[in-house]
Amino acid sequence: MNIIVVDDHPVVRQGICLILAAEADMQVTGQAGCMDEALALLRQQQFDVAVLDINLPGRNGLEALADMQRASPGLPILVFSVHSEEHLAMRALKNGANGFLNKEHVPEELVKAIRKLAQGGTYVSPRLAEWLALEVSGRRRNLPHECLSDREYQVMCQLASGKSVSQVAESLHRSPNTISTYRARILTKMGMRNNAELTLYAINNRLVSSPSVSSE
Repeated sequence: MNIIVVDDHPVVRQGICLILAAEADMQVTGQAGCMDEALALLRQQQFDVAVLDINLPGRNGLEALADMQRASPGLPILVFSVHSEEHLAMRALKNGANGFLNKEHVPEELVKAIRKLAQGGTYVSPRLAEWLALEVSGRRRNLPHECLSDREYQVMCQLASGKSVSQVAESLHRSPNTISTYRARILTKMGMRNNAELTLYAINNRLVSSPSVSSE
């Protein structure tokens, strides 16, 4: 099967290539470091599965899932992210992803997930399946960050990771004023006062790892 890998870190793309090269029926025939590159490849080539990171420069993966599906109708998309499964998978699946896998999983799990998608299935880990069951049953308590839009969630995670407003603006190709507006909206929605509270919340809920907190 032909696979496209979309991740802005060359080391991660190369690592996925090495993992899949050991499988006789898999090969990475497309690599992209941003969504524009990915969409261009999808319009030029046919792929069997896409492995997509969420944290991309400019348009993130969540926002562009619909664009990928328009460029290559029916393409199974596996979101492969550093973010915890419980807090991002629902967003990804609602936006059209066919599976979600955290980057902490062993390489064999990535191969298993790709095979499942290539066969027309949906992939979630056993832990995520249990979490989704609670969500559907209505027995799970919603958390403050779940009221955020996809873009607000992305900005929140970057701020909570210790990035300044200007650094987030550069990463997302937006103006600092735009990011400041997002920040104010996020703090209001989540009932928080500053980045330090966002950071503590994000760490406690496994949305980010321990960062160096920005005072901006």
